[in-house]
Amino acid sequence: MQTLDTLNQTLHTHDAVMLYFSAPTCNVCHALKPKLTEAIMDNFPSFVIESIDISETPEIASHFSVFAIPTVLIFFQGREFLRKSRHMSIGEVTDAIARPYNLMVES
Repeated sequence: MQTLDTLNQTLHTHDAVMLYFSAPTCNVCHALKPKLTEAIMDNFPSFVIESIDISETPEIASHFSVFAIPTVLIFFQGREFLRKSRHMSIGEVTDAIARPYNLMVES
């Protein structure tokens, strides 16, 4: 099980991290997750993806101010860059992170 400490360590040791917040009762979460994960890994291979079940670890959701699911948080070099909740498309997420990701990887 994840803890806030392990997630913070991940955020500070990896340049590109996606946190995916969901719950077992969320059908949209389960439909979106595999497609979004595949798109991220295909286009941005150095991303680390962490899934957080808010029913198991509500304190993590609270710490990141996540109150709706699914929620995706994108971090670059430990700083939150993008936050998308509920209604999002895979293209929206990948388009938003393409330029900063490519700049980070090239430098």
